[in-house]
Amino acid sequence: MKVSVVIPAAGQGKRMKAAKNKQFLLLDERPIIAHTVDKFNSEQVGEIILVVRKEEREYCQEIIEKYQLKVDKLIIGGKTRQESVYNGLQKVATESESVLIHDGARPLLKKGLIQHIIKEVSKGYQAVVVGVPVKNTIKVINREQMVVNTPERSRLVAIQTPQAFKKDLILEAYTTAMQEGYIGTDSASLVERLNRPVKVIEGSYQNLKITTPEDLEFAEKILVRG
Repeated sequence: MKVSVVIPAAGQGKRMKAAKNKQFLLLDERPIIAHTVDKFNSEQVGEIILVVRKEEREYCQEIIEKYQLKVDKLIIGGKTRQESVYNGLQKVATESESVLIHDGARPLLKKGLIQHIIKEVSKGYQAVVVGVPVKNTIKVINREQMVVNTPERSRLVAIQTPQAFKKDLILEAYTTAMQEGYIGTDSASLVERLNRPVKVIEGSYQNLKITTPEDLEFAEKILVRG
């Protein structure tokens, strides 16, 4: 089965409070994005599509060459993550059957997890996402900040990436959302709008998305521990 990977890395990362895109910050002496891309360098992946900001394309190309990253297509993103992923999907190879979408700022995922999600989508599932059980009690509130209800925690999961889809389905989901002006919180939510089932497989609490300086420090500690 031909698998394409779309990695959106066109965000600004304002919460990181850094002078550059957080994807280019160093983690264990290599840019975060280098760690992320390397995880998908396997025989199971047919192509890696990296989506970046227009003004950072040249700099990103330098990183690709310096660290010898396997990036098949480097394209320009949009104003939002959704637009960036949509741009990436337009460049997916015709022969690809499935697409993985993964945050550029999640460099700590295990290759075993990638193999697992590819296996699940190859078994016939149209959409597969990674998630972990929530540890805290979650409250639903109204506009007045009053509690409406407390969902049963055993049925709640925090969704991560990668997320895997059959190519035709995810293209339909993104195209429909873009045409209707709908902005989802993740790729799977766009598939859910089409009333298509989404399977969840267990992820890892270490597969964090680096968003703040504290996240970067924690990621460094994880790498030190191995």
